[in-house]
Amino acid sequence: MQKIYFINLLKNINFVILKKLFFLLSISYFSFYFFKNFDQISLNIDFARNGNYIFLSFSFCIFSIYFNALAWKNIVAWFGETKIKKSLISFYVLTNILKYVPGGIWHFFERYNFLKDISNPQLAFYSTLIEPYFMLCASFLLASVGMIFSPFYFLLLIPLIFLNRKLIFHILERLETLKGKTIKSLKIKNEKYRFEERIKIISFFPTRAFLIEILFVLSKFIGFIICFYIVNLDNQYSIFYLLVIFCLSWAIGLIVPTAPGGVGVFEACFLFFCGKNIPHNIIFPSLIYFRLISTSADLFLGLPFLLRKFLKKI
Repeated sequence: MQKIYFINLLKNINFVILKKLFFLLSISYFSFYFFKNFDQISLNIDFARNGNYIFLSFSFCIFSIYFNALAWKNIVAWFGETKIKKSLISFYVLTNILKYVPGGIWHFFERYNFLKDISNPQLAFYSTLIEPYFMLCASFLLASVGMIFSPFYFLLLIPLIFLNRKLIFHILERLETLKGKTIKSLKIKNEKYRFEERIKIISFFPTRAFLIEILFVLSKFIGFIICFYIVNLDNQYSIFYLLVIFCLSWAIGLIVPTAPGGVGVFEACFLFFCGKNIPHNIIFPSLIYFRLISTSADLFLGLPFLLRKFLKKI
């Protein structure tokens, strides 16, 4: 009886509204503390002194996008598609800017359509769907490095346990079965195929793709830490402490698709996790510089794609 009540309760929850509410609360939380400490915050940068560091941070943000693209290519290969001749990496990099479009999911649609045309819809859908989970596992694993003696250590490793061929394939099979039942109940004509022929996971654990995702998160973190040390010249905070906060904040921004590119959510979570351990006049400039630099990297690489889309509409 309690199980039925719990299931009905979940069905009645509007998760879309909850995500939007969380996004708005995050923006409000960040804005409140920003304006509260506005008189103590300085956004002035000595470009003559810090120009090289800004360029270095920008470079690591560029590297992170390429690492992310390479990881996606290896995820597709792990799903059994190893003979794709067209460049997945360049298309991934070009479409990364679409994550800032309201909704935060349009880059997934572009990648799905691209992969569907050169492979099959099932592989395109599931390899695109599972990519954020790889990023989540990578960020949690890195966060666990700084929480080895914490009771939350093993909790952060739980998502990694599910990242194996048997569990992933079982979950995909269940999703495919539910989709098939839905199509049948709606009496929609559907092409008959064997799921096993479309999805062939080639190894037990996606070692290569996962390691590259770790490099992706690390590159992002290095880009941020450079911004942090531009503001805080004393360098008195533990690198592992900052790594934990960064990874957890970034992961939360990742799983809230309402926030374009995690904007607002990442910053608010970082501010919340820091609490009073780091002065706000250090946190705010660091977060703002990093957001500007990382967004500029996305714009720099995605501009050709946006221009091409724009010219097609003219």
